[in-house]
Amino acid sequence: MTKLKYERPLIKRLENAMPNKFGMRTEFVPKTHIDNVAVKDIIEEHGSPVYVISESTLRKTFRNAYRAFSTRYPKVQFAWSYKTNYISAVCNTFHQEGSWAEVVSGFEYDKARGNGVDGRYIIFNGPDKTEDDLRMAIKNKSLIHIDHLDEYYMILNLVEELNIRPQVAIRVNMDTGIYPMWDRFGFNYENGQAWDALNKIMMSKKMDLIGLHAHIGTYMMTAEPYGVAATKLADLAVGLKQKYDHYVKYIDLGGGFASKNTLKGAYLPAEDTNPTFDDYAEAITSALLNSNIHPDHLPTLILETGRALVDDAGYLLGTVIANKRSSTGKRTTVLNIGVNLLFTSFWYDHKITPAQEFSHHVEDTVLYGPLCMNIDVIRDNASLPPLSKGDNVVIHRVGAYNMTQWMQFITLRPKVVMITEDSKVEVIRKGEDMSSISNFEKIPEHLSTFEL
Repeated sequence: MTKLKYERPLIKRLENAMPNKFGMRTEFVPKTHIDNVAVKDIIEEHGSPVYVISESTLRKTFRNAYRAFSTRYPKVQFAWSYKTNYISAVCNTFHQEGSWAEVVSGFEYDKARGNGVDGRYIIFNGPDKTEDDLRMAIKNKSLIHIDHLDEYYMILNLVEELNIRPQVAIRVNMDTGIYPMWDRFGFNYENGQAWDALNKIMMSKKMDLIGLHAHIGTYMMTAEPYGVAATKLADLAVGLKQKYDHYVKYIDLGGGFASKNTLKGAYLPAEDTNPTFDDYAEAITSALLNSNIHPDHLPTLILETGRALVDDAGYLLGTVIANKRSSTGKRTTVLNIGVNLLFTSFWYDHKITPAQEFSHHVEDTVLYGPLCMNIDVIRDNASLPPLSKGDNVVIHRVGAYNMTQWMQFITLRPKVVMITEDSKVEVIRKGEDMSSISNFEKIPEHLSTFEL
């Protein structure tokens, strides 16, 4: 007979129905399987911690997003945001679904080309395009989104060298009612910078101006500002037709759609409050269709959605190292997952679920990582059942940014596995070992030996 686990007695207010100022009643369901594969089996074979990507969730989410826009607008093209998650298996899943690549550095450009993306289907964004980056993009006929005039002049010089007409767009920043306004990137709409750039491009007659681009913010919790942005880009498109008799081929509304992760300090869970793909699509497509763009020359609508497409597909599996009590008596649990692997824990209250059965007694708990730094906090307060050393947990919605902003710090970065649509577990990135670090180091000869 198995000895029952001791549970500290406590008194807790139970809240039924809708949340109120005391929060909401927490009902836990263990996350024992992901896509019909047992969490414990994944950990046993691939170690802990380990990232898990669900291929079926990637495809389902993409198709839902594409449906939302394509049923409202005749010409829609998605471009996968490489900076959100550039593990090749993830990128290629979206490419198989028809998504182009959107990159913001020479490294990401090379990654997309290495994945087999034709240069014509790569959108090159960002303020830090080197001369070599631009030369490569021009030769490959990629879509170059000009961020500033210095970049424009650099492209102009390359035109003389290469004798190739680049395919360009400009990035536009604007007031959409969101504070703070993202005016760091691109050319401002309100003060005339955007028209100044457009006039320079059109009068030079050395580039093909084929698009207009805006990326108004990140984790946008309302859809209306996208309608404002689409209206202003449409106004520029109409102005180009009137002044130069020139039609743009596409309008790119960037990314920034919110996922279903709940931000720290939010009163209600994001699943109940954040816009859906349909909400974003309605705001954007209505603005374009209601604009003065001629209906026979509607531009293709490009979307660079990242976070909202991949967050739900990612999980991080870990193990309890220890339990302690703080100086105030609050329960603290130490996991083998640190903020070096879960960068988004700084702004999300990630859903965390035990991977095994448990009782329904819960207690407010602080979840720490294993790093020797005080800021290594995965959740500063989570209502969880008592977890014992060796128990496993599943952290939900980690697909965006954690596998591009992660750090090798104190611990090595673990494996990433993908559960395929037929429930096979494939390693899509090997875990690091000592050679991952030492292969890049070089010890000067005079430091190669020592005596203690």
